[in-house]
Amino acid sequence: MANEARNLLEVISKAMPDLRKSDTKVANAILANPSAATNMKLAELARSAGVSEPTVVRFCTAIGCDGFQDMKIRLARSLAFGLSTSHAAISEDDDIANVVGKIFDFNLSSLDWVRSKFDPETVEQAVAAILDAKSLTFVGLGASSIVAIDAQQKFPLFGVQCHAIVDVHQMLIASSMMGPGDLLMAISNSGSTREIAQAARLAREKGATVIGITGTQGALSRFCDIQLLVETLENTDFYTPTISRVAALVVIDILSTIVALKRSPEHRSKIGDMKRFLTEVRSTGII
Repeated sequence: MANEARNLLEVISKAMPDLRKSDTKVANAILANPSAATNMKLAELARSAGVSEPTVVRFCTAIGCDGFQDMKIRLARSLAFGLSTSHAAISEDDDIANVVGKIFDFNLSSLDWVRSKFDPETVEQAVAAILDAKSLTFVGLGASSIVAIDAQQKFPLFGVQCHAIVDVHQMLIASSMMGPGDLLMAISNSGSTREIAQAARLAREKGATVIGITGTQGALSRFCDIQLLVETLENTDFYTPTISRVAALVVIDILSTIVALKRSPEHRSKIGDMKRFLTEVRSTGII
């Protein structure tokens, strides 16, 4: 059963190998011209696919929709966020210009999808927790470790001591030594990375606040005081860009920027001085 929140074009593309032969005809008709399909009546889509009307209804159920009208609504919603990522799949036959265009298109449409699902109220809760924290520790493994390291580099905006830990042993040690006033930000797109969930559990047991940045509900969710769901159109195709990492980096930018805006004028003045100093160093090369 497909998740209602997912891009329906993506759902259809991934379901193709498991569909009946007649259902595949309906899928091909929709994917060939999804915009036209949103305006078709049941009889028109059946005629376009060369199947019966009951077959179209059965197809809608097979991809997780509650009937034909629900399928059309979800299809129209998906089109608002760009073409299916499968339509932009990179192949060995693509030239450089096509690869460049497809990667940009994939990331831009996927970020639009993330933004449509992102909850500003949860961001507000996370910002409040960060403003109350005396220290921030970011943990992540694999692609999420890149996000943790990026977050640490933004410590002037966060305004408190920041640490990024991407070693399993070190993150468990650090989590077990935390206490009230400390904040752990656990980053895991799957939400089920065992070591990240263990670190979150330890930190919370010691009285620290835990914020999770995840792509879905998982084991980590149980140990989060605040969970920022960053739903993406990620898949595991060999050439697919890692949009979950890009989206998480954007979320870190959002959090650090809002926190900086809510800090004191004196703190913002220090950030301005730091930026001017870096500009001078970059332009003259003299420290």
